[in-house]
Amino acid sequence: MAKTGKDYFGLSRVLSIILAIIPVTALICGFITRLTEGKIVAALLRILLGWNIIWIVDLVMMIVNGRIWRLLNV
Repeated sequence: MAKTGKDYFGLSRVLSIILAIIPVTALICGFITRLTEGKIVAALLRILLGWNIIWIVDLVMMIVNGRIWRLLNV
């Protein structure tokens, strides 16, 4: 199962939301977060698809519950 802490390196929720608003940092932070969880396929999908709908969904999820969207848990 995924980590129980907050995403984006355990930073505060406000700082994580600021990082999620900027598309480039959201892409990089989401990629690194998934890699640190050991989810290599999910990290690669974030690089390939993270610039569009995944970024918008991540932003909404970060505002609502402080965690990025886990589309693929592989």
